Amino acid sequence: MTEEVIAPHAVERLKGLRSQGSHEGIFTSDLSVNEFVMVRKAEFEPLGLVVGSCIYHMGIQYGSWNQNMEMDVLSQAMYQARELAMSRMEQEAIILQADGVVGVRLEVKRMDWDQDILEFMAIGTAIAHRSGAPGFKGVGGKPFTSDLSGQDFWMLLEAGYRPMEMVMGSCVYHVAHQGVLRSMGNIGRNTELEQFTQAMYDARELAMERMQQEAADAQADGITGVQLHEGSHNWKPHVIEFFAVGTAVKAMDDADHRVDALRPQLVLPVND
Repeated sequence: MTEEVIAPHAVERLKGLRSQGSHEGIFTSDLSVNEFVMVRKAEFEPLGLVVGSCIYHMGIQYGSWNQNMEMDVLSQAMYQARELAMSRMEQEAIILQADGVVGVRLEVKRMDWDQDILEFMAIGTAIAHRSGAPGFKGVGGKPFTSDLSGQDFWMLLEAGYRPMEMVMGSCVYHVAHQGVLRSMGNIGRNTELEQFTQAMYDARELAMERMQQEAADAQADGITGVQLHEGSHNWKPHVIEFFAVGTAVKAMDDADHRVDALRPQLVLPVND
């Protein structure tokens, strides 16, 4: 992805923002005040809100009525569209010479003008180390990406780990229908619907396995903050997506010393 494919207005917006090593220009961010303070406490500086977008037309695939099966055409589409949005957000962070992007949100929205068109958006805050210290970039020297909050980012660094890459796995799955005879046989009975259980189990496992493979490819030590989302995106009944996402992290050289020095404190939130 090159700078030339980023929208001209986006390039103009980025030119007005702060970049690494410069105190000129303003910064923008969707961090809360608490997150902003904790990012600064971690010796990083917010540079600008970075965004990637992709409008994607979904292909067609039909599932068998009585068969559990992955809808691999839709799985690939959901993954590729998110990847495109993420790569465009990363490109904006590269222009700002950022070390990474924190608080990344991935959003999917169906467009009203066509049932087969979805918009995928990746939004986060590009940050850079205040003194320009090296060693915080992600895979391949690109800015790291992370869905961690400012507080969690600070705590992760305090514990001797650094974020590498936001990793994800997607699986769109067709859950087979029950036959009429089997449905009638279950009337009035407490019984597990094994066919449905197996389908949901398989789909979750495939999504999580793919996320783990991305972390292994990034040579990370592990994944923090894993979330598993479930959605149908208004597809036909019995078609569902499982989406696993988290932040791959790697231990720094003094991780053991840092984590031993931590003194966790109990905090009781007073919010509703």
